[in-house]
Amino acid sequence: MDNEFRSVAAVLDSHRRMEGGGFPVRRPFPTPRVGQIDPFLLLDEMGPVDWPPNGAIGAPSHPHRGFETVTYVLAGRLEHKDSRGHVAQLEPGDVQWMTAGRGVLHSEMPAPDFYRRGGRMHGFQIWVNLPSSHKMSEPRYQDIRGAEIPSVDADRVNVRVIAGDSLGAHAIVDTHIPITFLHVTLQPGGELVQPLARDRTALAYVFAGSVRVADATGGETNVGDGQTAVFEADADRVCLRCAATAQTTAQLLLLGGEPIGEPVVRYGPFVMNTKQEIMRAIRDYQAGRFFD
Repeated sequence: MDNEFRSVAAVLDSHRRMEGGGFPVRRPFPTPRVGQIDPFLLLDEMGPVDWPPNGAIGAPSHPHRGFETVTYVLAGRLEHKDSRGHVAQLEPGDVQWMTAGRGVLHSEMPAPDFYRRGGRMHGFQIWVNLPSSHKMSEPRYQDIRGAEIPSVDADRVNVRVIAGDSLGAHAIVDTHIPITFLHVTLQPGGELVQPLARDRTALAYVFAGSVRVADATGGETNVGDGQTAVFEADADRVCLRCAATAQTTAQLLLLGGEPIGEPVVRYGPFVMNTKQEIMRAIRDYQAGRFFD
């Protein structure tokens, strides 16, 4: 039926914490309540925070193995450096999609000019798991400029298509497993109906305003700023609305992915399938093999 939309299984509140060198994040998962939403391992909203001159903080060099890190910058400037020789500066609208694979060291620090003058920093980091067949793959870095990301306007709706498809646009990023990653902006009265197959995980993180999620019964679930709607697997589309009476624009990240369905063993920056693989990751890191 035309009005069949995926309903909401749960609404998660975010927890505030400090990460990296001490920058504030809002984190809906992982938490003691929810460890992962397969294939997504972590979702952090970084800031927004206003740094004074010479005060900005980032994430100094640290290792990863067994998954992907996705960084999306809304404000500020970050500088990425890694042990594979990649160096890039991320500006507002840019995305960094890094496949750690068998192992990489990287840092995400304020760009030197941003550090000197200070300013607002705001963005997201998402961890995407890899299936066992790809966990020891060759590390890969995709640097996607904001101008390369398709941006589609509809009636009171804008969608930036970072991964997957929406409103006839297709993202340029290459992913190991099928992923949807959309930045959706809804003006008051705006509505987006987005196909998301019921065999895919689906969630929506709201970071400005509030969103009403419609379901097949005609009901709606309100999801506010800092909350995440996790969808049931009961239809092939989601419907997201901003009330016509809303006083502010709503913004959210809509994420979908093919569940991996494998055991997850994580130890800090390492995510593998067994404890033995975690121990090997630690030994390899200590032996300097992440520089190979």
